[in-house]
Amino acid sequence: MSYTYADLHVGMSFRSPGRTITDADVIGFAGLTGDFSELHTSDVYAKASQFGRRVAHGMLGLAFAHGLMWPRTGELRQTAIAFLGIDGWKFVAPIFIGDTIFVNYRIAELRDSKSRPTQAIATFDVEIVNQDGAIVQQGRKALLVSKVPLPGVEASQ
Repeated sequence: MSYTYADLHVGMSFRSPGRTITDADVIGFAGLTGDFSELHTSDVYAKASQFGRRVAHGMLGLAFAHGLMWPRTGELRQTAIAFLGIDGWKFVAPIFIGDTIFVNYRIAELRDSKSRPTQAIATFDVEIVNQDGAIVQQGRKALLVSKVPLPGVEASQ
C-alpha cells in the first residue's frame, strides 16, 4: 500500500520487513567503505572483544534500515522526494552476523515546507530492532514529501 500525503498523520506507525545480516554483507560493506576493522572482519580478534564475536558495522545497519523503510516497503512511494537527514542517532547495541533487523518508525512531526507550498517535511522516530525485539539503533530521520502526486508514480494495487 502506498500512502498519499493526505493519508499521513502524526502518530502513524510502520514496521519494515526483516533483513538478515550475512557475512557477505559485512565483508562487502568493509570493501565498499574501506573499514576493515578486525571487530568486523576477524573471528579471532572479535572473540576476544567485549562482544565475543564479530559485529556488523554500525553504518551498515543504518544503511540497510534506510533501504528497509521506504524503498522496500513502497508505503511512501507516492510522496517521498528526498531523505533530508538524521538527528540524535544512537548505536545502542551491536548487530551480529546472523541477526535479522526490522525497522519500527512513527511519524513524529509533519510540517509544511517554508519554501515550497506543494511539499512538506515528515520527521520519523525510528528504532532498528533485532529478531528478539531489542533496540540496536534509534534516532530521528527527516524526509521531504510531496503534497501532490508525483509524476510517473502510480498508486499501488
